[in-house]
Amino acid sequence: MRSMTLYPKTHELMRRGAEFLGTEHAILCGAMSWVSERNLVAAISNGGGFGVIACGAMTPDLLDAEIAATKELTDKPFGVNLITMHPDIFDLIEVCKKHGVTHVVLAGGIPPKGSVEAIKAFGAKVIVFAPTIALAKKLFRSGADALVIEGSEAGGHIGPVSTSVLAQEFLPALAEDHLVFVAGGIGRGEAIAGYLEMGAVGVQLGTRFACATESIAHPDFKKAFFRANARDAVSSVQVDARLPVIPVRALKNKGTDEFTAKQREVAALLDSNSVEMMEAQLQIERYWAGALRRAVIDGDVENGSIMAGQSVGMVKQEEPAAEIIAGLMAESEAALARR
Repeated sequence: MRSMTLYPKTHELMRRGAEFLGTEHAILCGAMSWVSERNLVAAISNGGGFGVIACGAMTPDLLDAEIAATKELTDKPFGVNLITMHPDIFDLIEVCKKHGVTHVVLAGGIPPKGSVEAIKAFGAKVIVFAPTIALAKKLFRSGADALVIEGSEAGGHIGPVSTSVLAQEFLPALAEDHLVFVAGGIGRGEAIAGYLEMGAVGVQLGTRFACATESIAHPDFKKAFFRANARDAVSSVQVDARLPVIPVRALKNKGTDEFTAKQREVAALLDSNSVEMMEAQLQIERYWAGALRRAVIDGDVENGSIMAGQSVGMVKQEEPAAEIIAGLMAESEAALARR
């Protein structure tokens, strides 16, 4: 493997993560709806990292086509990210089984009963997220193979605690016995080196890959990233306590204000008893899916949702995914060599 000679220190610290993923480098791509599709996923896997298809709101048929198309572009391992609240999650798991997907990432909440078992039954590995150590341990006991801890600096749906604090809490408690990846706000290799030294087996990045040359995101979406600073990536505000909305980090624009208005509208429907809570929350999720598509695919950077993490200030130009990965590895190696 090239990396053993080029990046020996980083490679040694990533060894467990890379072996688990079946990749050269233990660098996962965060699943970004509309962005993490066949082209970017294949480019990241071909570049030595681990691409992950963002299933998002896809139907089983759409996921079926996406996995097949990704396989046409790479023979390297890649994963599929499934949202735990998707109404067709068990059908989506069947699609993953049909294609022999090696790793399934379950995101967006506690996995529904039987889902982990259904994935393990066809030999795939299960990667989960957890906001607390207690839940992480429970998920490991339930069969999860690896954990991603993701701090609030990340783009898209986020939790309330920063990556640096989560790493200090989770890694000493879990890293010896379990595979833990760190995500949220990682933009350079020096940060990767630090988390690896703390016991992480690898990292996950989304924002750095969103503007890769192979990303199908609209040129105007990418330009918005290049212009932005860390402080422009803001977290959404929850308007009504009865409508618990997972905050979303995106670049501030008219769309972020429109989301606040959308929440007020749905809260009013709740007030008048004209909508059930589950339907209210689904309306919010559908809103996000549409707003994100408007920005990524249509290039409407005023009204769409430009989901981005705080590391957006480190994204200055388009680069091939393989070069982004090589740059991160070189920075990590240089940092470890200085120790």
